[in-house]
Order: sequence, then structure tokens, then C-alpha cells
Amino acid sequence: MMIVLALSACVTALVAQVGATELFDRNLAYSSPFVGTPQLSHNTRALEARHVEFVKRRLTDTQSSDGIIDEHYPTFYGGDFRNSPFIYNGGINFTHSVASGDPLHNSLLLWTRAVPLGEPEESIPVCVSFKIFDNPGLQGHPLDSRNAFTSYDVDFTLKVEASNLQPDTTYWYQFADCTNPKTVSPIGKTRTIADPDTPAHLVNKGKPLTLAVFSCARYQDGYFNAYGVAALNTSADIFVHLGDYIYESLGDGAPIGRATLGRELATIEDYRGRLNQYRTDASLDDHEVADQAWKAGTADSNDTVVGCSFSPSGACFTDRKLATVRTYHEWMPIRQVDPDDKLRVWRNFLIGKLLDLTMLDTRQYDRDITDDAWDGYRANRNRVLDHLYDNDITNTIILAGDSHANWASDLARPNDTITYARLPQWDPDIYSFPEYLSRYNAVNGDGAIGVEFAGTAVSSTSTFGAGILPEAADAISRNYVRDNDHLQWSEGSYRGFFTLTLNTTTATATYYAMRNVSSANLDAFASAIFVVHAGENRLSRPVAGGNVAAGVLKVQA
Repeated sequence: MMIVLALSACVTALVAQVGATELFDRNLAYSSPFVGTPQLSHNTRALEARHVEFVKRRLTDTQSSDGIIDEHYPTFYGGDFRNSPFIYNGGINFTHSVASGDPLHNSLLLWTRAVPLGEPEESIPVCVSFKIFDNPGLQGHPLDSRNAFTSYDVDFTLKVEASNLQPDTTYWYQFADCTNPKTVSPIGKTRTIADPDTPAHLVNKGKPLTLAVFSCARYQDGYFNAYGVAALNTSADIFVHLGDYIYESLGDGAPIGRATLGRELATIEDYRGRLNQYRTDASLDDHEVADQAWKAGTADSNDTVVGCSFSPSGACFTDRKLATVRTYHEWMPIRQVDPDDKLRVWRNFLIGKLLDLTMLDTRQYDRDITDDAWDGYRANRNRVLDHLYDNDITNTIILAGDSHANWASDLARPNDTITYARLPQWDPDIYSFPEYLSRYNAVNGDGAIGVEFAGTAVSSTSTFGAGILPEAADAISRNYVRDNDHLQWSEGSYRGFFTLTLNTTTATATYYAMRNVSSANLDAFASAIFVVHAGENRLSRPVAGGNVAAGVLKVQA
């Protein structure tokens, strides 16, 4: 691998051996979202050929086009982008700052959007460089530094993989215009995760590891203040978004200055426009596909003639899925996935010996029905519980969202089902039924096999009622905690997020409530704190210390 040590007046990244399509290929936004599906990728050879044809047309009569060799860009770039009439040099704007994601122990993805200030010919690519350093001042030699092309074909997004990195390490990075290195993006901060073999007590350099967990950000419902609070007012190491990152619907956000642009989403242009608007939120940095999506359709759009007519945009759901997956791949710093089903996002991040973070796409793969209620997942839930109980898997924590409300629960089979002691040799002819009947005890947590933390929405309105006040929401929560044995806390008024802090002995979930999402601000408070001790597989008692700042506990001190 070639590492560029500096980017000065003469851009030297392109030596004579650089292949013609390599600068396109380095931008992962051109690739397919899925391994093994090249038909969903952009043909970078065709893009390069289009560019070469443009160069040939632009050559003057005194210049020979015979020397154009489409295998090596330096043949006609002369190794210096500033002097090339065939790379856009009219200036660029990093319109959506920078982002990073999908970290491994030795690499991660960096993202930006480099929009030309003018209106270049579509055949002309924009060239962007990146550098990544181990210090915030970007001093010394970069650990990785390369150039890559972007173009209107991918909405001028750029996604590159930074390699040659060390595990469990913080890095700083920046993008620049290849033709004018003084035009730079904001500096981004990112990190790798621990090597899978790192002992648990050494993960994160021996410090507790904190995840910030989000879901459900609907632009027209309010500002994404949760992102800003997590970034500025917590010690979160990694952000985890569970889904509903954007919404297809329009709504009415005009009263708070959040009018949604465009129409209900259907085409790739629609999705690009919506992501463009969402990513301009002051706090930023699944609805990856349609709301309430499942494998064969959504609640308001599926692959039938009637289903297609339900959407104002008139797009069948399969077309919408392909459009949004393609756009999401362009706009998000995520890697290709290798699924059997093209919409499954099942991945496992092994963060040392401390944490296995398994990402499940329960919205797109093998969902039972299109209802967001718990009943929609009953069979799935029971299969998960059976697997945990039958294999005696401990220290399980499920992170959930999508309900637009906060919940904390012990993970257990409902007491309307039989839970036998985990004895393979159990024989009803030898042991009396009551002796070996194991039931979940809501008071002390006995019989639980894990814990579930479910977070409210970043901004999407509460399922308890739009704009519901705490007192009214608490009245509903009292019924929920009374009627559900495993549910230990419910809160339905505040928008927000939660953090999960892990070390070798405890997991601590801290819920944060936003006092106001009708304007951009950082006004928030910790509404509840829950502790889980290693090996106990239940919320520590008294739950939340017997006291919360919002919502209702099953048992209060």
C-alpha cells in the first residue's frame, strides 16, 4: 500500500503506476452496498471512460489525442492537479462536514461531501484527499493519506477506508481539495475498536467503554439535540444508531422551522434530498427504508397494485428499498454487508473480550407482521429467549428503540408461559411439577436471563401521545409497569437517548431527557440510572436505586 506523506504544492499521490479507475474505486460510495452484488455498484470503468472521452474532446487542435492513455491518469494530468484542465478546480464546499464509522481494530471509514462551487461538466470528477493522524494538531506524518474521486453520480459523497491504524486508538482526520490544498474540511475525531483478542480489563486502555444509543429522528418533529448532548456532555466512545435515521413522510414542522423539503420519498433523488436536509441539523454530526418496513412491504406500501397506490409518490416498495439502500450507502460511513437477503444487516463487532456487539436488522428480515407492537415480534422474541435459556447464555443486554418511549426490563419469559429449570434430565415421572418449575420473580429478578434497555426517540413524537406532558405520560406508565411483570421502568414524555457504560464487573445505563426539542439547545438531564452486575442477568435491586427523575418504577423507594 502506498502512503502519501505530504500534500504540498505538487500533488504527488498519483505516480505513474496508478490505475485509471483506482481514484474512482477508492471512493466506496461507488461500490455496491452488498458483497456479491456488483449490479448495484457504479461501473467505475465506464466513469473513467466517460472522463477520458471528455478530455479528448477538450484537447485543442495543437494537442494530440493520440497520447491519451486511459490506464494512467498522470499521462495527461502531469502529476499536478492544479495544472490539469480535466479535474474540477473551481473550488469545493464540504457541505456536510465529516463523519466516520464502522470501526475495526485496524481500519475505519471516513466520509464527507465535496460539492463543486460551480456547475462542472458531468464528466469531470472532483478530487478530494484525506489525511489521518494520531494527534489533534495533525502534526507529523499522516498514518494514511490518499486521493479519491467523487462526482454527481454519487451526489458528490466520498467514503474512504483509512488503514494502517492501531487498535483501540483515537485519531484525527481531515479532507482537502486536491487542486487547492488550502481548502479543507473541519477536523474530525474518530477511533478504532480493540482487537478481538484484547483481554476485557485492557479494552479502551483499561477505562470503561461507553456507548451512546439512539433511534428515531424525525426532522419535522424536533431538533436532534440528543446528538449534541451525547457528543458534548457525555464521555461516549461510540455512537450506536438503532434505526429510523430518516423518515419518508413530510409532516408539518414549519411552526418550529423544521418544514420537510420535497415529497414522500420514492426515488434516489428523493432520498438524497432528505438525507441532505437531515444532515444539516445543528446537532449533527432506519428509516434506512420505509417506515414500519418489513421484507415484503410496509404498513402503507407493498408490492401490489393497491399497495403502490397508497403512497403519494406512487412507488412500489421494492423500488423504494433499492433507492434508499443505494442512497444510505452513499451518505453513511458504513461498510458493505454480506447477506443472503439483500436487506439484512447482521454484523458482529468483537470489542476485545469485553463486548460482542451484534447488530440485528429486525425491520427488514423475517419479520412476522407490519405492526410495531411487541406482538409483532412474539415468535422472534420467544426464539431468542429459548436460545438464551437453553444454552445458559449469560450477561446478555438487548438494546432497543423504535417505540418512541423509554423502558427498562428484566429479560425473561412471560409468566403466562412455563419456564422449567434448565435440567436436561428433568423427568415429570421423577420430580413433582412444582419443585422444578422456575418462574420469573419481578420483585428480585430471579428467573431472568438478561436485561433489555429500550430508548426513546431523538425527536419523533411519543407513542403515548404527541406532546404529552410528564404527568399524563406517567399515568400511562403506571399501567404498563403494573401489567407487565418484566417491565421495571417506563417513561413516555421526554425525547432523548441513553448511554451504556461497560467494564468487567458492571454495565450502567444512563437515560438522558431533552427538556425541549423545539429549538437547538443542550438542555438535558439524567432521568434514570440502572446497574447490571456481571453474571446476575437482571437489573440490580433496588432498581435504579429506587428513585428516578422521570417516569415510573415498578417498585419505588
